[in-house]
Amino acid sequence: MSQQRGAADPDDPIGYFLEDIEYQGKSSRTRNSYERVLREFESSLGDRGVDGGLDDISYRECMSWVHSLRGAHAESSIATYASYLHRFYSYMVQVGVFESNPMTVVMEEMDESIHTDPTRRDIPVEEMRGFVGAMRHPLDRAVIVTLLKTGMRSGELCNLDVRDVNIAGLDLSDARFDEVRPQLQGKPDSIYVSQEPAQGSRVNGEERSASNKRKRATIVPVDDELRATLERWLAVRPDPSSSANPLFVTTSRNWGQRVTIDAVHHLVTTNAERMGWYRTGGGPQENVTPHYFRHFFTTHLRDRTGDRGIVKYLRGDVASDIIDTYTHNWGSRVRDTYEESIYELL
Repeated sequence: MSQQRGAADPDDPIGYFLEDIEYQGKSSRTRNSYERVLREFESSLGDRGVDGGLDDISYRECMSWVHSLRGAHAESSIATYASYLHRFYSYMVQVGVFESNPMTVVMEEMDESIHTDPTRRDIPVEEMRGFVGAMRHPLDRAVIVTLLKTGMRSGELCNLDVRDVNIAGLDLSDARFDEVRPQLQGKPDSIYVSQEPAQGSRVNGEERSASNKRKRATIVPVDDELRATLERWLAVRPDPSSSANPLFVTTSRNWGQRVTIDAVHHLVTTNAERMGWYRTGGGPQENVTPHYFRHFFTTHLRDRTGDRGIVKYLRGDVASDIIDTYTHNWGSRVRDTYEESIYELL
């Protein structure tokens, strides 16, 4: 723990958090709901013989607690309880009392796990190939192929700048392009997905409207299809209005401005609707959205590689020690496996 407002190592972190949300004007009912769930979680740790304080808990203890709720509570209630615990840890990290939020990975798995959502639409690679092939607009194709080939979130895609992409042979003497990040030096045909951008923060001289949710930065390989798609897009991309030189900018209203999450969602769902893959009012089981492409990437790459660790690394939701392993062996462990396994879309 670190010091915050003159109080180091508060004896009761839950009480500390509850006091803060009371100061923020939360109702007594909300405060009591948080207290009940958080105290039950704290008590469960003792019942299971977990050593250490709340600031030392790993994501596995959190995941075990969520699992213990199943059978006794409805899924909607479990999701609510998990969100309370996630909010508690997120806030304690934000104010500097805790160093990390172990619920981050748990929430990703609850939201995105392919194993707990068996009714989700299953689109074979062949059908997805037809979907991509029907696109004619270079921005649509570039955005969708990037999402499908990398598994990144839509907010992470929106935050990409040209410096985050290292495409072999790209003419960096062209004023439209930037020198790539140092992290990509020596790694041609790769994309750097940072953990840095947060909504409202300034990154590379521009205030961001979306957050990246990665705990650690990730370098994702670029295969031949994605490289060709990005090259075609960069050849026609409007001059950006931002000095940060965003990779993806709008080509209609707000000409040249960085694309937003809403714009990406509209772009994807408009194309999906033509395939009968999206309808207004439909749920996640049937609708294809940007989030679905992350599910598609996870499903097919896991099946093809048999290596959950690499897929987790590429998704950016893996523990730091494993990230370090794949970072240090990126060429042989990540790029080679990715290039051998990634599906063809064009």
